Amino acid sequence: MTSQRPIRVTVLGLRGFPNIQGGVEKHAEQLYPRLAALGCQVRVIGRAPFRSQHHSDRWNQVVFDWLWAPRIRGVEALIHSMVGVLVAATQRPDVLHIHAIGPGIVAPIARLLGMKVVITHHGKDYERQKWGRLARTVLRMGERFGMRSANERIAVSDLIRRSVLDTYGVDSVFIPNGIERNSSSKDTAVLAQLGLTEGRYVLQVSRLVPEKRQDDLIAAFLAARLPGWKLAIVGDTEFQDDYSRSIRAASAVYRNVVCTGFRAGDELGQLYRNAGFFVLPSSHEGLPIALLEAVSYCLPVIASDIPANKAIGLREGSYFPLGNVEELARRIRAIASIPPPMDDLIAVRSEVCSRYDWDAIARETLSVYRRVAEG
Repeated sequence: MTSQRPIRVTVLGLRGFPNIQGGVEKHAEQLYPRLAALGCQVRVIGRAPFRSQHHSDRWNQVVFDWLWAPRIRGVEALIHSMVGVLVAATQRPDVLHIHAIGPGIVAPIARLLGMKVVITHHGKDYERQKWGRLARTVLRMGERFGMRSANERIAVSDLIRRSVLDTYGVDSVFIPNGIERNSSSKDTAVLAQLGLTEGRYVLQVSRLVPEKRQDDLIAAFLAARLPGWKLAIVGDTEFQDDYSRSIRAASAVYRNVVCTGFRAGDELGQLYRNAGFFVLPSSHEGLPIALLEAVSYCLPVIASDIPANKAIGLREGSYFPLGNVEELARRIRAIASIPPPMDDLIAVRSEVCSRYDWDAIARETLSVYRRVAEG
């Protein structure tokens, strides 16, 4: 990098970071400081409503432009992307990197304004249960416009790459999400705050949305009847609805179900580090960062057998049939009674970490930038 001109990158399509909820946000939080360290000049166009007193205009060599966005479900990302692409055009970056298929709808505008575009496809968001017909139509348009207009496409899983190739006849570069190496801190302050006991709680980390299937997990956990255990559901949602309210209501009814709200940084690390095991019963994923993180903490994991979860390549016994609450309860009882040997968990972590390394991911992404900027 020292002998080459730094590549100027503007990033669009995410709320911001660090410590802002969302898989795309977590992805960007890990990726862009590494790209900055490799010599890229990175500017992120974030959404002002998500900026807190802890978010500055510069973090780990990444510069932020916090732009207005409406707090209206279904149009927030679209309107922010429309405004953001005009701001990006004034910055004249070498590469505009758009994340997710919704914001991808502005890719043709970016090309008309003379920018070179890379878009990362994180998953088929129109398959999420929370969206209505109109929103799903817009998301499909975003996928179509983004995939057909971008100079280069990145897919976070090979399943997505093959789907894009079959649907639009264009190839993508497969660059997955990664695993953040966990710290060795032994602090347990957040456990005491939440009434959790080390090694005696089941953990899920995700937004409170229907496709994450917290309702299945609660039903299975209660059916498993684990004396002295609790279920910790970590996460929140930007817009309250009947589903999220029902999940929170469960923690008011059942003392052994704890809704912690959104947690990040060291608090989230404590919750991973001290859990008995991790469960992800979701019906839709791109490439689940939370599941990767659980593996990085050497946690036993149980995940639904959807293709995105199985693509991570965990041992076959780690998966259960999607929606089968009875089988999930059986797996929960079994793993609480006889957890896998630590040597096996360490071996799984080693295998997965070697495939999902953020430093390698940053270098591969930089190669994509160079091809686009120089091409």
